Amino acid sequence: MASGTSNRGNEALETLEGLVERVTFHSDESGFCVLKVKARGHRELVSVVGTLPSVNAGEWLKASGRWMIDKTHGRQFKAEHIEVMPPDSIEGIEKYLGSGLIKGIGPHYAARLVKSFGKEIFDVIETRSALLLRVEGIGEVRKTRIKASWNEQKSVRAIMTFLMSYGVSTSKAFRIYKMYGEQAIEKVRLDPYCLARDIHGIGFKTADQIAERLGIAKDSDLRARAGVSFVLQELADQGHCAFPQEQLTERTAAMLEIDPPILSRAIQFELSEGRLTQSVVEGQTLIYLASLDSAEKEVAARLVRLAKGAHPCTITDFDAAENWVEQQLKIQLAPAQKEAFRASLQAKLMVITGGPGVGKTTLVKAIIRVLCAKKLKVVLCAPTGRAAKRLSEVTGLSASTIHRMLAFEPGKGTFRFHQGNTLSGDVFIIDETSMIDIVLACQLLRAIPPRAAVVLVGDVDQLPSVGPGCVLRDIIDSDVVPVNRLNQVFRQAAESAIVTNAHRINEGEMPVFPMPGDKTETDCYFIEAEEPEAAGQKIIKLVRDSLPSKFRFNPVRDIQVLTPMQKGDLGARNLNQLLQQALNPKGPFVERYGWIFRAGDRVMQMENDYDKDVFNGDIGFVEEIDEMEREMTVRYDERAVVYDFQELDEVSLSYAITIHKSQGSEYPCVIIPVHTQHYIMLQRNLIYTALTRGRRMVVLVGTRKALALAVRHVEASRRVTTLKERLTEIARREESRQPLPFDS
Repeated sequence: MASGTSNRGNEALETLEGLVERVTFHSDESGFCVLKVKARGHRELVSVVGTLPSVNAGEWLKASGRWMIDKTHGRQFKAEHIEVMPPDSIEGIEKYLGSGLIKGIGPHYAARLVKSFGKEIFDVIETRSALLLRVEGIGEVRKTRIKASWNEQKSVRAIMTFLMSYGVSTSKAFRIYKMYGEQAIEKVRLDPYCLARDIHGIGFKTADQIAERLGIAKDSDLRARAGVSFVLQELADQGHCAFPQEQLTERTAAMLEIDPPILSRAIQFELSEGRLTQSVVEGQTLIYLASLDSAEKEVAARLVRLAKGAHPCTITDFDAAENWVEQQLKIQLAPAQKEAFRASLQAKLMVITGGPGVGKTTLVKAIIRVLCAKKLKVVLCAPTGRAAKRLSEVTGLSASTIHRMLAFEPGKGTFRFHQGNTLSGDVFIIDETSMIDIVLACQLLRAIPPRAAVVLVGDVDQLPSVGPGCVLRDIIDSDVVPVNRLNQVFRQAAESAIVTNAHRINEGEMPVFPMPGDKTETDCYFIEAEEPEAAGQKIIKLVRDSLPSKFRFNPVRDIQVLTPMQKGDLGARNLNQLLQQALNPKGPFVERYGWIFRAGDRVMQMENDYDKDVFNGDIGFVEEIDEMEREMTVRYDERAVVYDFQELDEVSLSYAITIHKSQGSEYPCVIIPVHTQHYIMLQRNLIYTALTRGRRMVVLVGTRKALALAVRHVEASRRVTTLKERLTEIARREESRQPLPFDS
C-alpha cells in the first residue's frame, strides 16, 4: 500500500528500507505516523515520519524522502512516499503477528505460530487455517477468530488504501467495511454520495471530494440530488421535519455553487422517486424527507385514534379515589394535581407538563397506585436509560427505555413490537416526553394497543428532542389532546435554590446566588471567572478537590460537567481531556479517533447501536482494555458491552458532556460553564435544562454577562414541523365523521 506527495522541485529523493520495529504514533484520522525503523545501512533505529492508511510493527517499509533535523526530536527521515509490505523475515513476521493486528494472536501465540510454520504462516492462515489447530493452545474458536480477523484486516486495508488515494481519512474505513462488506470499493465508485447517506460520521463534503476525483461534474444531476438530500438531512439534524422549498433551493445552491434550475430539476426527480415529498401549509410549499413526512402523518393519525374510546379504568366515584390515594401515599394533592388525576382516569390520551418541584412525580405515583389497585397493567417507559431508572426508583415499578421495550431484533433490523405485534398493557405512562423525536414517537405509537390509555409526562419548557420534531409542544399546541399544566411549586421544592432559580430563568428573570463571603447554606452557586482558561481551571479544582472534600461527592460518578458546546476552551472536548488528566491520568490505554481511553474512564455512547443494545446518551465506565483481542469493555449499570477498537468512534469521554446530551438525566452534582465564548448557544431553555439536571447541587462557573444573555435570549428560530397542523386536521375530519345524535 502506498501514500505520498509529489517531489519538491527537481531535488532527487533519497530512499530507505527496513523493518518497522515500533509504531510510535499513528493518527486514524489523517494517517500521519512516526515510526522506528531498523533500516538497512544504519546501526541505530531510524525515525521515519510520513502518512499511511495503516501500519504495524514487523512490516517491511520502503520510503522515499529527505533527511531533516527536528528541533525537538533530532534527526528524522521525512518520507514523501511510503510503501509497507508484509514481512518476509522470521523476526518481522513474529513482530507483525504479535502487534495485536490479528485478534486471537498476541506475542505469545505469535512466537508459537512462527516456530511451527516459519515463513509459511501467512499462507497457512490464508488457505490452510485448519493446520493452526496443531499449535498448542489454539482450538476451533481461536482458529476461527484468527481466520476471520485476517480476512477482515485485508478488506479494511484495501478500503483504507482506496479512500486515502482520494484524500479521505482512514477513521471510517471499518464502518464502511461493516456496511458494504467486500462490495465497498465498487459501491463507492458507482455512487460516492452513498457514503454521506449511509455511513455515520461521513459528511457530504467528504463524499463530494471523492466524487470530484472520480470525475463527477459539479453541475451533474447526481450531485444536485445528493446535495438536496444532504441539506434536508442537515436540517433534520437541527430538528426540522421539513423546509420551505424556496429556502431549501437557496441553501443548496449556495453550498454546491450550481444554478437553482438544476436543483429544481433535482427536487422534482427526488419527488417522483418518492425519496422526497411535499405539502402546502399556510400557503407555503414545504419539502420533506419522505421518512419524516410519513412519520408525522402516522403519529398524528395514531394519536387521534388512541384518544378515542373508553378508558380501561372503570372508576365512577373520583372523590373516593382521591381520598383513598391521598391516605395510601400520605399526601395532599393540590387543585391542579386533582384535576390531572381525574383526567388521567377518564381520558385515553392526555399530557401532564410542568417544571421542577410542581409535583409531576407525586401525581404519577398517585395515578399508578389507583390503576394497580384496579388490577390494570401499567407500563412505564422513558427515552433514556437514566430517565427510566429514575422513573422506576420513584414509582417502585419496573421501567424501561423505549428502545428496549420495543425490543430490537438485530438479525431482522426491526423491532419485535409494532402494529402487527403490539405490546401488552392497559395504561402506558411515558416520562420525559419532550425528548422524544418524531421517528421514535412513530415507532412507539405503532406498538401501543389501540384500546390502551396513554399518559405523556414531560417539561415542555426544556430543550426539544435531539432528533427532528417538537412532538410534545406540537401535541400541546394542537388542542386535540387534554393538557394539564402543573405550575404550583411545593413548599419543600421551593426551599431549593435549584428549583426557584430554574423557575426564575424560565420566566426571564436572573437567578439569585449567595454573594461572596455569604455563609448561607444553599444548593446553587455562581463562581466568577472572566477568562475561559481560568474558568476551566476552577472547574477542575471543583471536580477534583473542593466538591469531594466539602460535600463528599465522588468526582467520577457523582459530578457531571454540562457545557453548551463541544468546541472551545470550555467545550466538552477540551474539558474532557483536562478532567481525564486530573482524575484518571495513568494506566493501560487505547488511543482511537482523537480520544485516549483508560480503564476507569467515564464514557458515553454517542449513537444508537441496536446490535449492542446501547443507545445515544447511555453513560458507562471502561472496565477493561484487551490489547490482544483489540477490544474495550464498558459497563453500563449491570451490563458489560464489548467494543472492537475500530468501533470506538461510537463512544467518547463523558466527564463533560453537552447540555443537549444530558436530557432525561439527573446527577447528584452539576457544574455548568457559562461564558460568552458560547455566545451562539446561549439561550434560556438551554440554561434552564442544565440547571434542572442537578439533584443535590448546581455550580455555574463563568460570567454574569453570559448568564444574562442566556436568560434574555428565547430561541428565535422555531423548528419547521407540521405535526400540530396534521393533528388538528385529522381530528377535525374524524369529528365530522361521527354520527349525529339523531342518526339511526
